[in-house]
Amino acid sequence: MSTLPPLTAIRAFEAVARHLSFTRAAGELGMTQAAVSYQIKILEERVGTPLFLRKPRQIMLTEAGARLAPEVSAAFDMLRNAFVSTHNRVEGTLSISSVPTFASHFLVQNLGSFQVEHPELAVRLESAPRVIDFASEEFDVAIRGGKTVAPGLIGHKLLMADFAPMLSPKLAESIGGIKQPADLLKLPMVDADDPWFSIWFEQAGVPDYSFEKRPISRLGAQNLEAAAAIAGRGVAMLTPAFYTDDIAAGRLMQPFDLLASDGHAYHLVYPEARRNSPKIKAFRDWLLPLTAFMRE
Repeated sequence: MSTLPPLTAIRAFEAVARHLSFTRAAGELGMTQAAVSYQIKILEERVGTPLFLRKPRQIMLTEAGARLAPEVSAAFDMLRNAFVSTHNRVEGTLSISSVPTFASHFLVQNLGSFQVEHPELAVRLESAPRVIDFASEEFDVAIRGGKTVAPGLIGHKLLMADFAPMLSPKLAESIGGIKQPADLLKLPMVDADDPWFSIWFEQAGVPDYSFEKRPISRLGAQNLEAAAAIAGRGVAMLTPAFYTDDIAAGRLMQPFDLLASDGHAYHLVYPEARRNSPKIKAFRDWLLPLTAFMRE
């Protein structure tokens, strides 16, 4: 035989050989007894010899059937084990894609507690600004920033990306302190053409902010802008909820309580079809209560 017989016929043979009963094999496979008999007939024609001796009230394996049965059974066991092993590996690993700021200023600091609660799950975290495609990439959940959630995804708002100017205390001292919003204009700005600057200054009553004649940098990620601000390179527009530790340690200061918003928020997202996945549910049930204080 140059090709394998139909898999349905092989499955039928394995079940009948194990039960020595067409009736019980049919019940196990969800087929009629006649359909099982037909599949055995197809297999016997392909093999070229009978595989069962049919007697009035029982069936027995022929010599050829007896040789074939254990090998077919072993092959199905191997396939079954391979799928179980793959399923366990997939379900035993939680793959997360996150925008860098949320990854570095929240997830990395807190994922240890998730793994303590769920030691059966390994965690794979990718920190990247790109938008992943759940249909073609092996990720379970993603943390994304934006104003909306894409169709086909379930989204849970983690926090609004409200922002305010933040800088190092030493930089503030270099001009005698920051007493009013306009004082910030005396200092260099990190990513000066970031539209958040214009939005915040306008709400603060300083509507004439312009990045013209200012050096332009494009760090492209809030965590990098924060690092530049900590290093004293300038004022950065940041989401203060991510930098409470830096403020407490004196690395950053937020001179004004005013928070501005352009509607962007951070969301936990995953495909609607996977809403009942146990590992996704476990991560969701851990993350949402943990970020509740950031939504207040």
